[in-house]
Amino acid sequence: MTSVLISDKLSPVAAEVFTARGIDVDVRPGLSREELIEIIPHYDGLAVRSATKVTADVIAAGRRLKVVGRAGIGVDNIDVAAATAAGVVVMNTPFGNSITTAEHTIALMFAAARSITAADASTQAGKWEKNRFLGVELYQKTLGLIGCGNIGSIVADRALGLKMKVITYDPYLTQERAVRLGVEKVELDELLERADVISLHVPLTESTRNILSESALARTKRGVIIINAARGGLVDEHALRRLLDSGHVGAAAFDVFTVEPAYENVLFGAPNFVATPHLGASTVEAQENVARQIAEQMSDFLLTGAVANALNMPSISAEEAPRLRPYVDLADKLGMFAGQVADAGLEAIEIELEGSVTTMSTQPMIAAVLAGILRPQLEDVNMVSAPAIVKERGIALLESRRESSAIYDSVIRVKIQTGGEWRRVAGTVIGGKPKLVEVRGMALQADFEPIMLFTCNEDRPGYIGALGSLLGDAGINIATLHLGRDRKSGQAIAIVGVDEQVPEEILAKLKALPLVSYAKVLKF
Repeated sequence: MTSVLISDKLSPVAAEVFTARGIDVDVRPGLSREELIEIIPHYDGLAVRSATKVTADVIAAGRRLKVVGRAGIGVDNIDVAAATAAGVVVMNTPFGNSITTAEHTIALMFAAARSITAADASTQAGKWEKNRFLGVELYQKTLGLIGCGNIGSIVADRALGLKMKVITYDPYLTQERAVRLGVEKVELDELLERADVISLHVPLTESTRNILSESALARTKRGVIIINAARGGLVDEHALRRLLDSGHVGAAAFDVFTVEPAYENVLFGAPNFVATPHLGASTVEAQENVARQIAEQMSDFLLTGAVANALNMPSISAEEAPRLRPYVDLADKLGMFAGQVADAGLEAIEIELEGSVTTMSTQPMIAAVLAGILRPQLEDVNMVSAPAIVKERGIALLESRRESSAIYDSVIRVKIQTGGEWRRVAGTVIGGKPKLVEVRGMALQADFEPIMLFTCNEDRPGYIGALGSLLGDAGINIATLHLGRDRKSGQAIAIVGVDEQVPEEILAKLKALPLVSYAKVLKF
């Protein structure tokens, strides 16, 4: 009998859904790592929240394991790479707790502005320190949102209801979408200078880590309030503590911390700091929503092969999978290529399907392209959430289909507009493998390697030699090399598969070569 283990405290509705669908379910929260590894071989599915750590060892022990479901958004506690290598689908519920998290952000903002927690402790201790707790009004203050996606836009709506002015820094938010939301789109430096309250609503990636660094915090208004209910690591906590103590930052309220569980933290003990233990999704409604959604998704997958909200597998029905999967893989990789060269934000997307691929179910391919484009910036994006994110952010999307293709049986072509410029990439499937066949309008034929160096250069003698020497001197082995050009002595491209990471200093040297106009390390 198909069986599922629930190893965290989920709403009882999850077990009810599994049982109603004819799936055997065991609810055993609080297992140690050793206990989980011991019993996981008996289960086809594992449903978790954030407490259970689904490590590579756990996945390796799960000989029957087919799916891991996270009742919530973040999958920091799941080794997605190990799951993918083992053929285990990882699912989440990207929209189940958005309203709850947004409401908690507003609650933290009020608590920080009016010293609610400190005033409560003082009053219940028998003191009456009315003159000590002088708060600030939020009315007509400027709220600066770093990130205005699903949760950020809900916070904006609530803040506008409080008659606040809302400005936002979000490279993926179009001007048209900002107007519809009633917010003003600004650059980060302007947000830091103007905002009375700053609230973070972005994932933790290499580009957002410490986005509120010591230097960024120093550029804020004196008396600013900082709110973080998104992810730990977005704010330099030590720098924030110094600015709280000096009075430059008037107050701060955090629901998330760099290290969790946060039994101790440099921010703890500051009189103008409010802390909650990652409660953003902790309401009855949100917990029921995500528990029901993950149980339904896992049941559908285990019983019918249908996939929804998967982070490492396309949303394809069991009947369509054999034919569609290679093209969905191609679409995802083309999207990742395009997303990694969107250096100046994302303004518009065009997706062209040519040839026999147009006779298939094209929506999974479109969704895979969009997920690939967004993935370099949005860690939790998947094929189901990507189209909604593109729509809510007002990014123009154009899809087109042609029944025939000039050279190949089928071609998927992806175009993105970034910084007012269009960048193009196209690919096909040959022998069941995705191939890159066009970049910036220049033809070639290349495999997608895990690490690829993409360069644009003038078509002149000596460049390939200089490139090879630079990589060779750095001990970086070239696995594959593919070249393209628009015409003799015109513009050219190189797609170089390498076996090692390319350090920033080597990339900088490459960019400094006389013939090079663009260079980027791409990862797949």
